[in-house]
Amino acid sequence: MDYVNLGSTGLRVSRLCIGCMSFGDPAWRGWTWVRNEEESRPFVRQALEAGINFFDTADFYSVGASERIVGKALADFARRDEVVIATKVCLPMGDGPNQRGLSRKHVMESIDASLTRLGTDYVDLYQIHRWDYDTPVEETLEALDDVVRAGKALYLGASSMHAWQFMKALGIQRAEGFAPFVSMQDFYNLLYREEEREMLPLCRSEGIGVIPWSPLARGWLAGNRSRGGNGVETTTDRGETDENGRNYFGLDQDFDIVDRVKDLAARLGARPAQVALTWVANTPGVTAPIVGASKPHHIAEAVAALDLVLEDADRAFLEEPYRPRAVQGHE
Repeated sequence: MDYVNLGSTGLRVSRLCIGCMSFGDPAWRGWTWVRNEEESRPFVRQALEAGINFFDTADFYSVGASERIVGKALADFARRDEVVIATKVCLPMGDGPNQRGLSRKHVMESIDASLTRLGTDYVDLYQIHRWDYDTPVEETLEALDDVVRAGKALYLGASSMHAWQFMKALGIQRAEGFAPFVSMQDFYNLLYREEEREMLPLCRSEGIGVIPWSPLARGWLAGNRSRGGNGVETTTDRGETDENGRNYFGLDQDFDIVDRVKDLAARLGARPAQVALTWVANTPGVTAPIVGASKPHHIAEAVAALDLVLEDADRAFLEEPYRPRAVQGHE
């Protein structure tokens, strides 16, 4: 496993990050592909044995269950100084008016709750899960700075938002001397490339690490959706239950791109998911794609994808059918 710096920091992370949304409570949102604690632990161990040291969760995932499972597994299988733990704050944790968003109250209460569930004194990377339109950004940034100064988080990260919002936040942090965002977790894959317009150039310019979520387009780039089927297929639990994936994708161009991924994979002797992951991982500025795991082969195949070589002509072949589309992933 290769390790790289997260943006301009000295923090070294593996070239893959394990996304932990699939570890938690299968009853959460009716997503039967989410694995319970007993089923999740082997994935954490397998990732560690493969040299992956970067794990990304969120308080929102299974309403805290993911953090509890990941924290306990990492404590059992690794030393704290060997792993990089990332979690997030913003999305609803209950029905109350202050159980969501990025107010000072919710940020301060959420970091303490996350640390308790994770069983650690600090997280390596504390991320805002989305932009909060109802809270002044200055309030959020000052609260996050206090979290860092209290030693509860070492670094700060952001997730899907407009580039102007991210630059505004970075500008305030610099002007006020606040702890800065060092990473951007954005929605980026072969089917959704709008981040190439502004966000990725911004991150390269400002030395921000990029850790894309859903590099396989919520499973579409695994090649198991059928044209004309509205993206619904019966071979995986996620394909049947992921309403967001069906809302995001299903255009003719999506199927055209998937067909090219499958064609190139056959020529390279690889799986479509590996080709799609390699394409993201080798995009300039990308630090570590976030990959989920709900089946035994997922991690091994993702690690093997790092050795796959795509020539310039291969990348051009995959990219050619893409056409501009509406902004997604910010909700």
